Amino acid sequence: MRCSWLDENDSVYVKYHDTEWGIPVHDDRKLFEMLILEGFQAGLSWQCILHKREAFRQCFDCFDVQKVAHFSDEKIKLLMENSAIIRNKLKIQSAITNARIFIKIVQEFKTFDAYLWHWTKGKTIQSDGIETTNELSDKISKDLKKRGMKFVGSTIVFSYLCAVGVIEAHTPECDFRRH
Repeated sequence: MRCSWLDENDSVYVKYHDTEWGIPVHDDRKLFEMLILEGFQAGLSWQCILHKREAFRQCFDCFDVQKVAHFSDEKIKLLMENSAIIRNKLKIQSAITNARIFIKIVQEFKTFDAYLWHWTKGKTIQSDGIETTNELSDKISKDLKKRGMKFVGSTIVFSYLCAVGVIEAHTPECDFRRH
């Protein structure tokens, strides 16, 4: 049994659900990748993003936060011309802004992992698999916005927290629920 929302006809989506979604992430590069992809997902489906993920990895230098933080206007122009990714200038610019703030958070907390997991004292918290925001996503969203990040509303942050395992959101009947 899998989460009822999963399109089991999409092998990319099924693989993501079964092998990645909700598993705790502690690698800063992966945390950055997922943060940027969640921002690009705003207003779109996660399936759309998953199918463009490899192109995003190529275009965003394997999500090397230092490189993304220094993207030039010329790089933005090239990204806007690349039909393999989401060509939304605000989202592209926010990825660059968010990279710069991500670096500042790392300077403050030593790792983004330490920043992210300090909110739950390193523990995964439970969700019913139905909600789309909660008190934790509200708090982190507010903090990230205060720091200047974009495309980090509570719904996006909640989705991000579920993706990287801070929140366990597999539905109760799903065999992949870990707790």
